[in-house]
Amino acid sequence: MLLAGWCLLWLGLVLASVCASLESAAPGNWTIAPLNVLLIIVDDLRPSLGCYGDKLVRSPNIDQLASHSLLFQNAFAQQAVCAPSRVSFLTGRRPDTTRLYDFNSYWRVHAGNFSTIPQYFKENGYVTMSVGKVFHPGISSNYSDDSPYSWSIPPYHPSSEKYENTKTCRGPDGELHANLLCPVDVADVPEGTLPDKQSTEQAIRLLEKTKTSARPFFLAVGYHKPHIPFRYPKEFQKLYPLENITLAPDPQVPAGLPPVAYNPWMDIRKREDVQALNLSVPYGPIPVDFQRKIRQSYFASVSYLDAQVGRLLSALDDLQLANSTIIAFVSDHGWALGEHGEWAKYSNFDVTTRVPLMFYVPGRTAPLPEAGEKLFPYIDPFDSVLELMEPGRQVTDLVELLSLSPTLAGLAGLRVPPRCPIPSFHVERCREGQSLVKHFRFQDLEEDPYFRGNPRESIAYSQYPRPADSPQWNSDKPSLKDIKVMGYSIRTIDYRYTVWVGFNPHEFLANFSDVHAGELYFVDSDPLQDHNMYNDSQGRDLLRSLMP
Repeated sequence: MLLAGWCLLWLGLVLASVCASLESAAPGNWTIAPLNVLLIIVDDLRPSLGCYGDKLVRSPNIDQLASHSLLFQNAFAQQAVCAPSRVSFLTGRRPDTTRLYDFNSYWRVHAGNFSTIPQYFKENGYVTMSVGKVFHPGISSNYSDDSPYSWSIPPYHPSSEKYENTKTCRGPDGELHANLLCPVDVADVPEGTLPDKQSTEQAIRLLEKTKTSARPFFLAVGYHKPHIPFRYPKEFQKLYPLENITLAPDPQVPAGLPPVAYNPWMDIRKREDVQALNLSVPYGPIPVDFQRKIRQSYFASVSYLDAQVGRLLSALDDLQLANSTIIAFVSDHGWALGEHGEWAKYSNFDVTTRVPLMFYVPGRTAPLPEAGEKLFPYIDPFDSVLELMEPGRQVTDLVELLSLSPTLAGLAGLRVPPRCPIPSFHVERCREGQSLVKHFRFQDLEEDPYFRGNPRESIAYSQYPRPADSPQWNSDKPSLKDIKVMGYSIRTIDYRYTVWVGFNPHEFLANFSDVHAGELYFVDSDPLQDHNMYNDSQGRDLLRSLMP
């Protein structure tokens, strides 16, 4: 009865979150002319950045952006896999509304004709443009990146993207392989370039063209790295000597972790260099020396990404657009680097659902630049001495990526779409996430750079599907027809609670009376989420106290 009651509470909390009364009006005219929007979406980036307190990773350009931005310390994705997460935050709907849990359906046909962030800006007079991986390519965006609904011009994909998973990685044997670890000499790869370099160049060309346009622009730039394979210019590897690379602080599979909660990182195992390790399935483990190499290449990929972001923002400055452009920086989800004995995403843990999220709003999060002043001068990650840059204002409240849609609308001065009714499959434009515009009203705040509302009122929800109660070959990315269990997760300031329940993929229904397993982690005493208290007396006491 306790579990059933808690599951009902879960549903009640979801409904309360969706129906919460939030700002529905724009924040007022902050500038006479409409503000442009530059949305930077990164693939698989956890908050391993200097601006989030990581002392190893060299990310000076993203840190510089953070120093002029409002930075959210506790932002969470709604599902830790690319297509469902992107469709969720770009439509402002939860995965249970988009009905996308895999890569194999287009929401406009499969769920409802939901509007998207760029579509809303397009309908409000903006020129909307897409570069790189914004929507996930393939069926989930109708093989068109949701064109022509979302974009004014055809989306751009770098030509070298098609080589990402081919044999372009030079191994110790001198032969080319399809490896996980793939530092390259850019001059030697096909076309002599890499996708993210091409995306940066194209985005800069588009910015140059918009300079003379009378219409405001909405430009979304999607970067691939640090998504696997870790294919990046080999010089970035030098920033991270192996002797400086530590292991995850909790590299073992937790004793109390339900088997349904574990992701066996099957896509990692398919890479040639990982196959050569002859790892046991599903729990590994990966040898320690190779763990260090994975972490080294992930961090090197982040620094390579940082250099691309730096060049893009420097061009924005050179074109004198920094004083008229909102910049939002976000990742679609995190990535485990050995925590809990896991690699990749595909789980409900903080390490895979927590993401970097920041917004630069000219004149609001930072003063307008003076004539000739540069807010975003390019910073070389290889500089021997990098200036430590403190982030701008920071918000500690828990927020969801669902908030991206209403927040960008509000910051740009557009009407924030109304909250969604239940159900909302018939409603083209509404929001299931909160607007974060209230956090930008700095004049009402104290001088403390950390803005603290009432964090105990903030909740973030995530979910993840599984094909079975134990790890299978398709546990990481089950197709819809194979989903038998859904893990619904609540993250509060005090704890993360996950309940794994039966799921009917034909009716898209979770059966909260069919509980397969549960997880409960207390944030203060167990920040890494290694000790499952679900069946402990302390955990039962907490759940009982939450009963209606």
